[in-house]
Amino acid sequence: MRTLVFDGRTGAAGDMICAALIAAGADPDALAPVSDALPVRYAVGEVEKNGIRATTVDVLVDDRTVETDGDHDHGHDHDHGHDHGHDNDPSTSGSDEPAEGAGVHRSYREVVDLVESMGLPPAVESTALDAFELLGRAEASVHGTDLDETHFHEVGADDAIADVVGAALLLADLGPERVVTTPVAAGGGTVEMSHGTYPVPAPATTEIASRAGFRIAGGPIDRELLTPTGAAILGAVADGFDAVPDLAVERAGYGAGDADFERHPNVLRALVGDGGEPGPDGDREKRDDDRARAGQPVDGRLAHDDIAVLETNLDDAAPEVLGGLQETLSRAGARDVTIVPTTMKKSRPGHLVKVICKPADAEAVAERLARETGTLGVRQSGASHRWIADRAFETATLRVDGEDHEVDVKVASTTDGEVYDVSGEYDDAAAVAEATGLPIREVLRRVEAEVREQLPREQGGR
Repeated sequence: MRTLVFDGRTGAAGDMICAALIAAGADPDALAPVSDALPVRYAVGEVEKNGIRATTVDVLVDDRTVETDGDHDHGHDHDHGHDHGHDNDPSTSGSDEPAEGAGVHRSYREVVDLVESMGLPPAVESTALDAFELLGRAEASVHGTDLDETHFHEVGADDAIADVVGAALLLADLGPERVVTTPVAAGGGTVEMSHGTYPVPAPATTEIASRAGFRIAGGPIDRELLTPTGAAILGAVADGFDAVPDLAVERAGYGAGDADFERHPNVLRALVGDGGEPGPDGDREKRDDDRARAGQPVDGRLAHDDIAVLETNLDDAAPEVLGGLQETLSRAGARDVTIVPTTMKKSRPGHLVKVICKPADAEAVAERLARETGTLGVRQSGASHRWIADRAFETATLRVDGEDHEVDVKVASTTDGEVYDVSGEYDDAAAVAEATGLPIREVLRRVEAEVREQLPREQGGR
C-alpha cells in the first residue's frame, strides 16, 4: 500500500504541510485552482533548518507575501530570508512583506460556499471541506455557537483557505493510498490570540485534537508548534500511529516552519513508500473512536448529524393542536416531534413536547411551536448531535391472488453498508392489508423478508 507518513515531532502548520507535500514529490502546479479562484499566488523555495534542507511555501496576496497558515498570531511568524525558487504565476511581482489574515474573514458557511464554487475535483473538495468542518466544529464548541453561524477569524481569510485547499490539491497530486501521522508536537508556553493570552495548545487546536484521529504531545519547546489549521488538515486526512510504521521509503521531504530553534529543526517530515498497513485491532478501534468523535464516518458505526433539541411543557393544549404538531412543525424544519404525557405543577396533567431539528432551523421551529401551542417559552437542551443510520428505501412487491401490491421498505445500515434493520412502511402495509384481507403484521413480515433476500450476504442478506 502506497503510504504517506507525516512525522510531526516538531509540530505542523498549514504552510509546513504544503511544503512537506511538495518536498515529497507533489507538483506545485497542482495549486493553480486556488490562484484561479482567489487573489493569491504561491511561492515555493528552500531554506536550511539546523543543517536540514527544507522546502518553504509562501502565499502572495495583493503583491504581499502571506504566511499560508491563517493563525498568524499563534507563533508562526514567517521567515522570509529564503529564496523563492518557484512561483506559480511568474508574471506577477510582489513584495516579501507579510500580510497577516489578508482578504475577507468569512463564516464557516461562506467558506464552504467558496470552496464549493472553485470547481475542484470531488475528492479534493471533500478533503478541504472535511478540514474546514473540523475547524468549524472546534470553533463552535469553544465559543458555544452553531456550526453554520460560526465566524472564522484568521482561518477564514484568503491565505488560510489557500493553505487548506492547497494541501488537499497537493495530496491528490501525490496520490497516496493511505495517510498516517505520528503523534504531533503541540509545543508549550502561551499564545497570543485575538481574545487574549491562552496556554498552548490553543483552545481550537485542543478541540480539534479531541476529535481527530491522531495524538498530540507536549513540547519539545515552549512555543506553539501545532496550529488549528495544521491540526485540521491532518485530522481530515491522516490516521494516527504511535511511531513511523514499517515502510519501504521511496522519498523523504521536509517542510519548513517559520521560526528557528536552537536544538530542534523546525520542519515537518513527509515519507512516501510502500507499507503502513493497519496495526492490531486495538489500534484500529482507537482510531475509529477518534474519528467518530470528530464526526467523521467510521466503518461499522452510525453517522454523525448535528441537531438541536427543543422542549416545552404544555398544560392547556387542545388534543387537536397536539395532533397537528407533527405536520405544522415539520413544515418549519422539524425532523422529529415527540409528545409525552406528564404531570405538571399542582398535579395537573400536561404534555412534554420534544422536537429535533437542524441547528439552523431551531429559531423558526421554536417560533412555530410557540405560535401553535401558545407556550410562553421554548428551551433548547444540551444535545448537539445524534448518531443516525444511513437510510435507503426499497420497494417490495407482494403478490396476493394474482394482484401485485407495492410496499416501501426502509433499510437502515452502518457507514460501511452493513444492514441492521429492515422495516416496512406501516401506512403502505395497512393499505395492502385493507385490499387483501391479510393482517398488517403478515404484510410487513413478507415484504421485509423479500428485501432481506435481495441483500448481499455481506450486508446482512440471507
